[in-house]
Amino acid sequence: MIRTRKLTFIALAAATAVTLASCSSSGGRQDTGDGGGAAAGVADTERMTIAMVTHAAPGDTFWDIVRSGAEDAAAKDNVDLNYQGAPEAADQVNLVQSAIDSGVDGIAVTLAKADALAPAVQAATEAGIPVVAFNGGFGEWQETGALGYFGQDEEIAGEAAGERLNEEGAQHSLCVIQEQGHVGLEARCRGVDNTFSGTSEILYVTGTDMPSVQQSITSKLQQDPTIDRVVTLGAPFALTAVQSVGEAGSSATVATFDTNPELISAIQNGDVEWAIDQQPYLQGYLAVDSLWLYKTNGNTIGGGQATLTGPSFIDSSNVERVAEFAAGGTR
Repeated sequence: MIRTRKLTFIALAAATAVTLASCSSSGGRQDTGDGGGAAAGVADTERMTIAMVTHAAPGDTFWDIVRSGAEDAAAKDNVDLNYQGAPEAADQVNLVQSAIDSGVDGIAVTLAKADALAPAVQAATEAGIPVVAFNGGFGEWQETGALGYFGQDEEIAGEAAGERLNEEGAQHSLCVIQEQGHVGLEARCRGVDNTFSGTSEILYVTGTDMPSVQQSITSKLQQDPTIDRVVTLGAPFALTAVQSVGEAGSSATVATFDTNPELISAIQNGDVEWAIDQQPYLQGYLAVDSLWLYKTNGNTIGGGQATLTGPSFIDSSNVERVAEFAAGGTR
């Protein structure tokens, strides 16, 4: 069974209610008709700048969804959003330091490699700049001094995937990690192994080289035809794994963590069995909105615990509903 932890579950509706209450107390700016005011629904709080630093790899469309949520919150909150992504931890550290040096009002950062980022987060807090973490660093964010965390417990998400594999009668799973040392990815595969009753293997690939990823998965499937499930940890890798299954002549089915519009289509046409959704739009939105709430009203979200945005499953039973939102870039 999936273990339970003492966590705070904050629904989007609750967060929205707090936001709307704060907007009401500060008086949402209305269009005056003379061109002097912003559109109705935009906060009339003082313009602020928030930096968002992620470990996004070039071309990974998952992060487009995160950014969409962040930009929607920024537009509502009268925030100038400075979004930047860098897959290497050292580059992320430099981006955080640049944000500190420029005197931003808040920083939202992913902590995929928390040990490397922790000193930069602490430097920001010492400079009086509030920091929230999201997407990566579930087990480490509190130690860095961040105000809150928005994402999922990756190990619990992995355990949910393992249980799902058991229900489907899978016997041999291959968990594909595209970035060795990424704490969240490692936790996902560890979670699968925790609950899956069959044979569980890990395959490390170089996520920045997709042809190499395809070759590695194909080779592994050719070497071991007993593998009946390929579990990837990102939508682009799932789509690549589908090609590998075909090349290898394997009967394995593909499931994944995370989505993008192409992945939603792959579930619709049956190429991918299911995906675990951590709601990246919500992560980006809440990261920005929480900093605005903290700066304008002293609010914090989560009561000292992580605010969970997942996991939830997308499969044939609900993919048509999700596809409606994916068309708008929010799922």
